[in-house]
Amino acid sequence: MAGTLLFIHLTAASIWVGGHLVLAIGVLPQALQNHDPKPVQDFEHIYERLGLPALAVQLVTGLVLAHRLLPDRATWAEWSNPVARTIGLKLVCLTATLALAIHARLWIVPSLNADRLPLLGVHIVAVTALALVFVWLGVCFRY
Repeated sequence: MAGTLLFIHLTAASIWVGGHLVLAIGVLPQALQNHDPKPVQDFEHIYERLGLPALAVQLVTGLVLAHRLLPDRATWAEWSNPVARTIGLKLVCLTATLALAIHARLWIVPSLNADRLPLLGVHIVAVTALALVFVWLGVCFRY
């Protein structure tokens, strides 16, 4: 069960991180260079159908995996425990990711144009960096 759950979690993480790397490294630079938000919008339109469910799967499987490691959720706040600290840091990253996503969705994307594209770019780079931190923290559970 735990192996299957971890596989599902890692598959969803691969989708999330990979998509954001493609967006940040492959799509965003050209869009910024051309002052054209359309490539980003086109990518987001396609990727959202896969990326958002992947994030949701990561959330659910991550919480279940965390519960398997530390069944008492009260111990998740014990920063002296390396496992609890890693869980806590992942939750901080999740909160930051959600805050950036909500901000972008409500205040940037509805009026996205060439002038606002750099601001969205900052969000994209930040979410991508957070995604990579998620991966690094996941490795911390093993090593």
